[in-house]
Amino acid sequence: MVKAYLRYEPAISFGVVASPESNVAYDPSGRLLLAAALDRFAAWDLKRGLPSLSFATASPSPSLAVFCLATFPSAASASASSIASGHADGSIRLWDTETGSCEATLHGHRSAASALVFGPSGAIIASGSKDCDIILWDVVAQAGLYRLRGHRDQVTGLVFLDSGKKLVSCSKDKLIRVWDLDTQHCLQIVGGHRSEIWSIDVDPSERFLVSGSADQELRVFTVRKSAEEGEDWSKWDMLKLFGEIPRQSKERVATVKFNKNGNLVACQVAGKTVDIYRVLDETEAARKAKRRMHRKKEKALAKSMAAEGNGTVIDPLSAQDLQNPTPVVTDIFKLLHVLRVNKKICSVAFSPNNPPKGCLATLSLSLNNNMLETYSVDNENVSKMYSIEMHGHRSDIRSLALNSEDNLLMSTSHNAVKIWNPSTGDCLRTIDSDYGLCSAFVPGNRYALVGTKSGTLEIIDINNGSSIEVIEAHASSIRSIVLIPNEDGTAGARGFVTGSADHDVKFWEYQLMQKSDNDSKQLSVTNVKTLKMNDDVLAVTISPTGNHIAVALLDGAVKVFTMDSLKFALTLYGHKLPVLCMDISSDGVLIVTGSADKNLKIWGMDFGDCHKSIFAHTDSVMDVKFVSKTHYMFSVGKDRTVKYWDADKFELLLTLEGHHAEVWCLAISSRGDFIVTGSHDRSIRRWDRTEEQLFIEEEQEKRLEETFEADLDSAMDHRYGQKDGAPDEGSVGVPGRKTKETVTAADAIIDALDTAEEEVKRLDQHQEGQNNGNGTTFQPNVIMQGQSPSDYVLNVVSNVRPNDLEQALLSLPFSDALKIMSYLKEWSMVPLKVELVCRVCLVLLQTHHSQLTTTPSARSILTELKGILYSRVKECKDAIGFNLAAMDHIKELLAMRSDAPFRDARAKLMEIRQEQSRRSDRSDGAEKRKKKKRRTSGES
Repeated sequence: MVKAYLRYEPAISFGVVASPESNVAYDPSGRLLLAAALDRFAAWDLKRGLPSLSFATASPSPSLAVFCLATFPSAASASASSIASGHADGSIRLWDTETGSCEATLHGHRSAASALVFGPSGAIIASGSKDCDIILWDVVAQAGLYRLRGHRDQVTGLVFLDSGKKLVSCSKDKLIRVWDLDTQHCLQIVGGHRSEIWSIDVDPSERFLVSGSADQELRVFTVRKSAEEGEDWSKWDMLKLFGEIPRQSKERVATVKFNKNGNLVACQVAGKTVDIYRVLDETEAARKAKRRMHRKKEKALAKSMAAEGNGTVIDPLSAQDLQNPTPVVTDIFKLLHVLRVNKKICSVAFSPNNPPKGCLATLSLSLNNNMLETYSVDNENVSKMYSIEMHGHRSDIRSLALNSEDNLLMSTSHNAVKIWNPSTGDCLRTIDSDYGLCSAFVPGNRYALVGTKSGTLEIIDINNGSSIEVIEAHASSIRSIVLIPNEDGTAGARGFVTGSADHDVKFWEYQLMQKSDNDSKQLSVTNVKTLKMNDDVLAVTISPTGNHIAVALLDGAVKVFTMDSLKFALTLYGHKLPVLCMDISSDGVLIVTGSADKNLKIWGMDFGDCHKSIFAHTDSVMDVKFVSKTHYMFSVGKDRTVKYWDADKFELLLTLEGHHAEVWCLAISSRGDFIVTGSHDRSIRRWDRTEEQLFIEEEQEKRLEETFEADLDSAMDHRYGQKDGAPDEGSVGVPGRKTKETVTAADAIIDALDTAEEEVKRLDQHQEGQNNGNGTTFQPNVIMQGQSPSDYVLNVVSNVRPNDLEQALLSLPFSDALKIMSYLKEWSMVPLKVELVCRVCLVLLQTHHSQLTTTPSARSILTELKGILYSRVKECKDAIGFNLAAMDHIKELLAMRSDAPFRDARAKLMEIRQEQSRRSDRSDGAEKRKKKKRRTSGES
């Protein structure tokens, strides 16, 4: 009988506030801040400091890491999808702002998405990628429109101009390109930068476009408003260099952002500063230019007086320049503040809502130490408003520990200990600490122990959230803390053992100490005995029965001693590199060791014989643990994976992927119903055991298929994706790309066409039989679910995602394309499918034009379709126009009614306020008159 195991699946992920790879952006309402957290992102309420909504993909994976975010600020957008995210695999995802669910996934880029922006109407998205391409997407149809090629390096910034008719892109190839989206070609190429361009932005009124690179200045361009503007403009130019602004910092520019009003621009560098410039209006700029010319005139007069004595002549300034000087870039852009923070800044975002009274703008930052900060900017200074830091560690997580009831989780980092609720991921306590390398809960769950890199042992009071005692336990870093169990295997109050790099293994006992008469008793520990080793101790473990203690040393050996007498029992020698982790099974029969040589070795505790050596991970094994009362075990490593093993059969059961960096530590619940892992990516992930069964043979087949598909994808990308030379200048390409989904969709269409063809043949044969007198009843194909062949094929084609339809149709051979063409006439009679029919017909015509025009049977189909499709599209347009006109008429009727809800609410509100102010003025005037009368009567 084949043995079945229970599957573990990802449950929740927490601990990450903001990923350094992605930008931050405000949500469409402007109240919440969107910040990416590895493969998901959250909307943070800045005032409360809590996430109000989380946007997560179906399966966590490093390939789905969020690299860029974009939002459409208007609430009245063309669709509900007002948030878009670009991911490491090149996909673009559209999200519903209310539910946080993914509305559509758009595949087109071959590399990570690096720039993303909504069009002015919200119906179009432009995305740029590391594959040097720009793709325009239709948000409503959830499909790609076209691909723009021309850049020679990663696209780093995109902005729309001229009501969405033009697109400006910048790249690491040091060029800015202006694209005409109506004709889909490159209008203008702007050079001048001496290094890679990292960001561009345009002010809301489209007066200036600012670009930032590693140069020592920001370049400012004026934007052409109309074709008739300016005689000195070239015919096709949209941008003209206006000037350069010298920068304060020497680091490269990372982000350039205008605020909503366009009177501020923030220049964030790849360091710890943000330069905030004030954009002066025309009046202030002209005044500043006059002052500049006045100073220049005074200097010229001083020079001319000095030159008269020397006999030289200096050209005087013209009267025109003195009276109406032309403002230069430094007259308009004035450095207002330099914001400095303690850590490196990853991205910045201005709030789109109106700032608080007395402030110019609200600016939010994401820092590379897993924090979000929000500042208010005014004329005088920049002050911090909010900070979100409690929900994550400042650096990677080095150890995890669960209490005996599995309802508290402790994690340690370089400067803090955090207590979490493992069920919800909420942070309950944050305690300042030294660099914690290992940790454990004391039995009773009131206290915890933390071993630090400096060799100290910290005792943490869980209820108070404070460190009550710091003990100088070792001369070097403490690598292991292990509780001494009772004889029945439960965690007892006998004490604990620490292992350190100072060659010592120390045994400790608990004590309750009272420092003074007024204080309550608190936990303390005392060292009772010490086991001296001849090398650095890297790991210590104790058998659950408390009979043996195993010590892993730096020389790669593991030594086993008896607990009561510390008498040497066994040496486990076989690893080529030091053993970093180990664990003993609940019954004390097996010990597993994980090493920096990437292997797991399973040993017998009775004789120390090696049962099996397994090449477990592709990098160092960092932690390994047995599931309680079983011989199943989990291991984690620097290869970012968590693996589930059967130590009796020496089989890999499951590989869990989700972490984006090295996995340092692991904790398993007492019942084995969930595990928790901590990583260098600062995330803590919980994996739950489900009721779904898994079989070893099926998992092995699945892994082989995944490996084959990965090799196939890489070969396909190498064949079609990589370009040998530079792309064609301003060329346009197909937006989508071939994926597993498109291949599956093409196979489904081909199968549906074959099934429908067989059904048509069976119907013809049945009809002939009836004509010949055979009165047998026809048995329809069960697969078609009672549909006609045409409806069955239409249903299959309709179920293909809009973004995958074009690539699926491109994969069809010409014979199957002809079969679909034969159905189009019948499909066009369905009112809701006219758009789909037109799209299918257009793609097939573009792909097989030459063959269709030379095939007699196809020419007759095309001739019929030409008249039918034109009339059907005209009917749809007329229906839409009629409906729009009817809606406008209903709107006018509602506006004429006095009791219509929300009828010009703003104007009505202003009227009510004005009336209230008039009444208050009248009452104040009446009171004043009464007081005056009383005064006069009293005086008389």
